[in-house]
Amino acid sequence: MKSREFRLKRIPHGIPGDGDFELATVDLPAPQPGQMLVRNLWLTVDPYMRGRMTGKDSYVPGWRVGQTLEGGAIGRVIAAEGNTKFKPGDVVRSSFGWREAYLSDGKGLEKIDPSRGPLQAFVGALGMPGLTAYGGLLIHGRPKAGETVFVSGAAGAVGSIVCQIAKIKGCRVIGSAGSKAKIDWLKNVAKVDATIDYRATPDLPKALAAAAPDGIDVYFDNVAGPHLEAAIGAMRMHGRIVMCGSISRYNDDVAKPGPNNLSLVVGRRLTIEGFIVSDHWNQMGEFLDAMAGWIAAGQMKWQETIVDGLDKMPDAFTGLFRGDNLGKMLVRLPE
Repeated sequence: MKSREFRLKRIPHGIPGDGDFELATVDLPAPQPGQMLVRNLWLTVDPYMRGRMTGKDSYVPGWRVGQTLEGGAIGRVIAAEGNTKFKPGDVVRSSFGWREAYLSDGKGLEKIDPSRGPLQAFVGALGMPGLTAYGGLLIHGRPKAGETVFVSGAAGAVGSIVCQIAKIKGCRVIGSAGSKAKIDWLKNVAKVDATIDYRATPDLPKALAAAAPDGIDVYFDNVAGPHLEAAIGAMRMHGRIVMCGSISRYNDDVAKPGPNNLSLVVGRRLTIEGFIVSDHWNQMGEFLDAMAGWIAAGQMKWQETIVDGLDKMPDAFTGLFRGDNLGKMLVRLPE
């Protein structure tokens, strides 16, 4: 069968554009013994992918020009030749996104149980973004009941889950987002205690001080930049800053100055800790069990922004940097 896939055409500068991607068609042969053919149903775009487009290696290898892009995907096995672990009809999670179909020997594939939630949730709230929120907040943020937690990117795939876990743990939660629709969702669905529309706020530190007059204990950082500086200024003694992402800086060709108030880290005895979701893969089972309980109790909800068709992948991806998404940004493919 034929399958289309996106490749990196050139190294982007600033926010990637159409000229940075190439849509190619490949012929997939019939599965050989031990192989299977998988057709993707759901693809995810995530901010970390921008770092891979620099061509430089970091905690994950950078993509090279001409390379087929990768990302989280949910697919269905449509043919299998002598593979004892997977059979036609199985739904699998993989990192073989940005393409319609692929051949696999089973390595890197994980069978998922569709009875535990909608298929697309396994690359969203029940997948990498959800586990990022769970491990990042609970292991690195260590929230305690009664503390105040500030979350940037609070209506995004990770931030929205962080907000609700913090509420479940008895914290007061302040969420920052960049549109009225996102603020309304945080107030009415996630039930956060206070919100900041940073696009409508001329003075972010002042807005944060008004929302948290007694300061904040935990800051979950998805964006860096002015949010990080404002959070440092609002931290209480022995506060914890969880460094998850820096989406406001991912498209900078020239590094911008960092927070100008880092001296407060010493006097206030703050902890700043970064992490990668792969640090917590061994907690996936624990995380899914916890989520199942929270969902059943009505304590956990999520939102998805869905676009249709493989050809929309680049626009969906760059939409993350425009703030187009409420919750998880997903691309749906026909089955």
